Order: sequence, then C-alpha cells, then structure tokens
Amino acid sequence: MSLPESFIRSLQQVKGFDENAFVKAHEHAASLTSIRINPAKQSLLPALFFDDKVGWNEQGFYLRERPSFTSDPLFHAGAYYVQEASSMFLAQALQQTTDCAQPIKVLDLCAAPGGKSTLVQSLITDEALLVSNEVIKTRVNILTENITKWGSANVIVTNNDPKDFQRLQNYFDVIVVDAPCSGSGLFRKDAAAIDEWSVNNVQLCSQRQQRILADIMPSLKENGILIYSTCSYSQEEDEAVVDWLMQQFKVESLPLKVDDQWGIVQTISENEKGYGYRFYPDKVKGEGFFIAAFKKIQADTDYPSSKNNRSSTEKVSKNEIDVISPWLKDPDRFFYIKQNDELIALPLHLQEEWPLVQANLYIKKAGVRLGTVIRNELIPHHELAVSTIISNSIPAYEADLEMALQYLRKQDVKTVTTVKGWALIKYNGLALGWIKALPNRINNYYPKEWRILNK
Repeated sequence: MSLPESFIRSLQQVKGFDENAFVKAHEHAASLTSIRINPAKQSLLPALFFDDKVGWNEQGFYLRERPSFTSDPLFHAGAYYVQEASSMFLAQALQQTTDCAQPIKVLDLCAAPGGKSTLVQSLITDEALLVSNEVIKTRVNILTENITKWGSANVIVTNNDPKDFQRLQNYFDVIVVDAPCSGSGLFRKDAAAIDEWSVNNVQLCSQRQQRILADIMPSLKENGILIYSTCSYSQEEDEAVVDWLMQQFKVESLPLKVDDQWGIVQTISENEKGYGYRFYPDKVKGEGFFIAAFKKIQADTDYPSSKNNRSSTEKVSKNEIDVISPWLKDPDRFFYIKQNDELIALPLHLQEEWPLVQANLYIKKAGVRLGTVIRNELIPHHELAVSTIISNSIPAYEADLEMALQYLRKQDVKTVTTVKGWALIKYNGLALGWIKALPNRINNYYPKEWRILNK
C-alpha cells in the first residue's frame, strides 16, 4: 500500500505521528473486526466469537476472525452492530460529558449507516429522545433498517439538511457530528480512498465541516454538549476545526480521560488550546479517528424559534388501541398515532415533543410501526416483530440455523407447530420476523427488501 507523499508530509508536525510505524501499520495491516453488542437484545453468542474486549467501550469486542455476518441470523435480529473499534470511543465522550440517566434530547446529525446512533441509543435512558438524521437521501434507508433492528421506540429518523435544525433553536442537549471528511483514517480498510485523497479535497472537507457546524449550533442548548469527530488525520479537518469552532462560537473545550494503555493521543489545538483525541493504527487497536467535545456556554438568540407545532397525524380510536394493546409489553407507556392507516407507538414522554419535531423535520421513521387494524385484527408490521416493546406472550417458533436462513432468504419455511395465525420466528431467542400459519401452508412475511440474496 503506497501512501501519497503529500499526505505523509502533511502529518510530519502532528502530535503522535510516527512515520515509520505509521507506514508499517499500513503496509502490514492487521485484519481487525469488531462488533458492539445490543444490550437490549441479549443472546448467547458463540464463545469463540470473541478475541478481546474494546478497552474504551464495555459493549465492544474484537473478533478472532471475520465471519459471514450475512449468514448469521443474530446479525439480522439486531443482536450486535459491526462497528470499527476507534469510533466506539464516542461512548466515552458521551458518558464523560453528559448525564445519560437524564431524559436528554440527542441529535446524531450525520448518522448513516447507524453505528453511532445505535451506540448512543444503548447509553441513553428510555425516557430520552434520539433524533437520528441523515442528510443524503440515498443513505436514509440503511439507517432506518439498522435503527429498526436495534429495536427501540425512542428514536426518530429524519432526512434533513443541517440548516433545517435551526427551526429547533436551543432544543438539543447533545449533538453528535461525525462529519464527512477526506477519509484518510480508513486507508487500511479502503485502499480506493487513497486515490481520492488530495490536499485540495482536505481543504474542501474542512470548509464543509465548518459550514455544517455553523448550521447546527443554533439548535444546541446552552450548556449543551457538542461531540465532533472525523475519520481523517489532517489537522485542517481536526485541530484547525477545533480552533475555528472556539473562535466563532461561545464554547468550552472539554478534556476527556483516557487510559494510557489505550494508546490514544491527546492533542492541543494551536490557537485556542482546545482538546482533541487522535487514534493512530500503529498505537491503538483500531483505525484512524479524531474526536473532540465541547460545552456551549451561551444560548443563541439570532435565530427565531419555530412556532410550528401542528400535528398532521390521524387520531387513533379507542377500539384500535384495544386491538393493539395485547401485542405490547406495557401499552400504557406509549401514545399512538396513525399514518397511512399504519399505527405507530411512541413513548408517552414524547407526546409533547412529537408535534414540534414532526412539523419542522422530514421524518422517515418514528417510534415503532405496529401495523394496520382491519376488522378488529392487527396485521402486524415487521418493526413490531424486532422491537423491544413487543409482548413476551406472542406465539413464537424457535428455528434452527437452516430454517432461520431460509426465512431470511424469504423462502418457504416448514415448522412443526400447533400455532395458528400470526407467530414470530426466533433464533437463539431473538425475533427475526413474522410468519402466518394457515391450514395448508405457512406464509413468510420477512421484508422483501431486506432478504438475504446469497445462497
């Protein structure tokens, strides 16, 4: 792997950069695969799956070898997320700067494919709100899929430009900006990114990062926390952005505690002396990454707050609530809305927040879609099947590996069961989706667009 000379020159004065060790780490890249467990979906993962823990994230593990995740039903059930280990440090940044036990409102601004959003959701309380946003329309579907598999009801997925959030002035307690960048931190995993790297592209990325931050800052509360990260080594996208942010906005740079054994390098920005944290592959068990945390010390007053909080959702009848209640663990913890005849459950504590969010953002997914009530019967949605709010009393069939994969390929499945009507297909105790047992056949209701295509 040949790294651009201009890239190497640009890092010579950066703290923690060791050219020989850095180049060697890229020439002899160790194949590292890491996953993060979903604490809401505990399952008996194979013992040989794990090699070691990720030091800075208690839910993160390195794997002995990279399996075929596509052929693992637990992956499709949302038991874990495949995530690069360095980026899991977001957990430290969030937990060290924020009381995650409080009912906070969090925005993950550049969220697709969903790694950081699922991480955040695992740390916050059920009484909190996570808005998981993706700017690029073509990437929203994969974000929605991963949020759905994670199973929680307190997440709203949106597809908005950063500037749109100015309608929600001083609204969020925490904003995570994993900014689009030049991608040099991923050279070891994606050699094609080397050909796309240039000094000019670094400058363009830095300008875009500043524009994104400027657009989003009005929606962060006074004393709110901003967490900024990139997968770039370039100072123009890292420490220089820290300086720019501290010069343009009333924010305080926050130091983070790191264990010396982790190999993470703390840096100080040149002008404003802001803290940043660098991950080099020759020093940490992970890829290139940069992260910094800030506290906003003064609220914005230059932008008008939105007064638009009119809800456009249909009302749900008492009869419909009576129909869906037996399908849920605790139906009194939710309020219900209807869109295009589909019933949706949202946590009760978000009832006042929902109209404001709905009126000002383009929403792709909210809460958990339950299904459609037709003639006093619920036709259940897939989101309900893989959610963490579904009742434990729903009929279920425990499949072996072969049957689970047949189901996930949306093939015909045959079960030996006396269950009639709607039932869950489970693997290792985790739901994969719905089947409907009829007198002469079993219908497979796994979403067509999610099915496994390989044989």
